Amino acid sequence: MVNKYDVPSMWTKQMGAVVAKSTELAADAYDTSAGLAEMRAGYLKERKFWNEGGPQPARVREDQVPTPYGEVMVRTYYPVDADALPCIVYIHGGGFVLGNPDTHDRITRVLADRTGAAVVSVDYTLAPEGRHPQALEECVAVVEHLRANADRWGIVADDVSLAGDSGGAFLSLATFLHLRDVKGSAERFRCLLLFYGFFGLRDSMSWRLLGGTWDGLTQDDFNYFLNMFFADPEQIWDPSVDLLSHDLTCDVPPCYIAAADLDPLRDDSRCLAAILTHAGQPHRFEEFKGVIHAFLHNSRMLDEANDALEHAATFYREQANQPDPATEWR
Repeated sequence: MVNKYDVPSMWTKQMGAVVAKSTELAADAYDTSAGLAEMRAGYLKERKFWNEGGPQPARVREDQVPTPYGEVMVRTYYPVDADALPCIVYIHGGGFVLGNPDTHDRITRVLADRTGAAVVSVDYTLAPEGRHPQALEECVAVVEHLRANADRWGIVADDVSLAGDSGGAFLSLATFLHLRDVKGSAERFRCLLLFYGFFGLRDSMSWRLLGGTWDGLTQDDFNYFLNMFFADPEQIWDPSVDLLSHDLTCDVPPCYIAAADLDPLRDDSRCLAAILTHAGQPHRFEEFKGVIHAFLHNSRMLDEANDALEHAATFYREQANQPDPATEWR
């Protein structure tokens, strides 16, 4: 697409170093032309470096949770040993075709450490093995199962939040809306933590001006992900995908919304924040300057990644007047 910004000339020095490191680790991690198997292998290889270091939880457990499509694995990070902790269900990104709890391990460990919550990372079925709405309905089933079996999980059933990045931010908001509008169970969510999500815009200024090989979000790349995700291209018009078409003027938990100003998906977050602002719904919107999509992974080298995680954790704690955990990892 013509008229694109020269994004490499606009990103921060740290962001440039991150992109160079990611290219060195696995140049094909975001190359949709390389083939799905090669892209998944590159993504796992690249994420291994970014997941090194960071805080260690008191314990971690893996379990299988029943869903309408069979069992899915969830990994729970407990920052401390306690009878019951508040719970954050974390839904990873990766364009719906990449990723798992391993690729987002450091993010979830940091969130557990800084929020004091048990963080449950969902290994939902990727596309094209499972097409929409399978991943959404699996995530809904996980939330319902956790609440129904809170004692077994050591969590507080009435203190659950949803969090996710990119496609995981989409699935987080979609899971809440499905529970609210289809299941009638909107109560008992502390908040939503949404990092640079796709929320349903089919065109925007940020899509026209941003995106490239450095973030795997050219228009061709985005079409590739959507074609993998949908069994029918017309599903993009479905309310379960066009999340901004839902009634967001009431009964929405407090939302922390983080955007990257050099991200093609930036305007999805801006639009969501504008709707919530107009409706007087509680939220906090931050746009991090000079960084690209998926920057949250890069907390080993990128100040903005650490800031976004810290600000999200602060927002989370504020919703329950919860003190800052007395842990230090940096």
